[in-house]
Amino acid sequence: MEEPQPKRKARVIAFYLPQFHPIPENDKWWGKGFTEWTNVGKAKPLFKGHYQPRVPADLGYYDLRMPEVREAQAEMAREAGIEGFCYWHYWFGNGKQLLERPFNEVLASGKPDFPFCLGWANHSWTTKTWENAKAAYHEETIAKQLYGDDEDYIRHFNYVLKAFKDRRYITVDGKPLFYIFSFTRFRDAVGVEGIRHFIHLWQRLARENGLPGVYFVVSRQSLEIEAQTIVSTLRKTLNVDPKMNFQECLDAGFDAVNSRGEYLAEYYARSIRNYMERWVKRKLFHKFALTMCHQKDINKHLFTPVDASENVFPTIVPNFDRSPRAGTKAHIWIGSTPDLFREQLRQALSLLKNKQEEHKILFLQSWNEWAEGNYVEPDLKFGHGYLDVIKECIVK
Repeated sequence: MEEPQPKRKARVIAFYLPQFHPIPENDKWWGKGFTEWTNVGKAKPLFKGHYQPRVPADLGYYDLRMPEVREAQAEMAREAGIEGFCYWHYWFGNGKQLLERPFNEVLASGKPDFPFCLGWANHSWTTKTWENAKAAYHEETIAKQLYGDDEDYIRHFNYVLKAFKDRRYITVDGKPLFYIFSFTRFRDAVGVEGIRHFIHLWQRLARENGLPGVYFVVSRQSLEIEAQTIVSTLRKTLNVDPKMNFQECLDAGFDAVNSRGEYLAEYYARSIRNYMERWVKRKLFHKFALTMCHQKDINKHLFTPVDASENVFPTIVPNFDRSPRAGTKAHIWIGSTPDLFREQLRQALSLLKNKQEEHKILFLQSWNEWAEGNYVEPDLKFGHGYLDVIKECIVK
């Protein structure tokens, strides 16, 4: 007889990056054997007190082709109270995929016995996707994101159908959750009507295959602006209405929006000095300066009241430091600790208290984005600190 699972205060779904095994495309562009660890391992501190390089603890510099690693990850996540992983899924159209091996093996083997869903990372891969940390380079396309005709949409659906029918697949309101990374890229490529057509087609295919439908979630930033003026940044006078951004997604047919607050938080958390340094170096000297914010200031602005809406799912972000990929072009949140993450997580939980149990969802960015600094896997500095905080706050 199985032991009853403890009730959780939230359904934490962690984004999971499969970029930890070599593939021919990465070999070609970055050198034989390139994985996410390549940039992580060679990272250097860029200022006094900068926490780099980040060194993994329990699992070491793992290879996701090894089932033992995937089992260990699932066990740690389960122990921390995380409901499941959202595996990034790269479908570029016409059947082209990248980094699909780890998930395909999870699906085929039935192991680990741990919940999952798929997140369509619907963006092109260019040489900027995993940068070489140089200040300037010629950007080239590795794999272009294409939005096909119905034939390709059906082919895509048939690929994910086996996953949808797996007993481990995460559902919301009885429907398999399918996550799409970028609303704006999708909209700009096919228009709102094109998105509605895609969703309608998949909903019909789901019902034809014995499913009640698909629960579509899309990510959207609370703040979306093409450019900031010096005046608006110095005055911090931006009038933000994330509800309009989110409603556009819902009107296009999505069931819910994953609210991303990083841009809004950075807008308010950046100091005037940091903004001016970056602007002067870029405009006058054609060089890059780091964008730096303190984690405690990020926490103050990461969420908005709209995140408490029934069909809006907030994102928790323990840290961010993209310098292993981007060098001096990076955005870095300094001072992150498990204690500050606890404060952030408690804020997020307060937004969920009036929602239905099925909709008390928090997306965790991320389980293992090591080269962007947002991960909760153990490292040499904090050990299991971030995982312990999740368990403390989530498991009743």
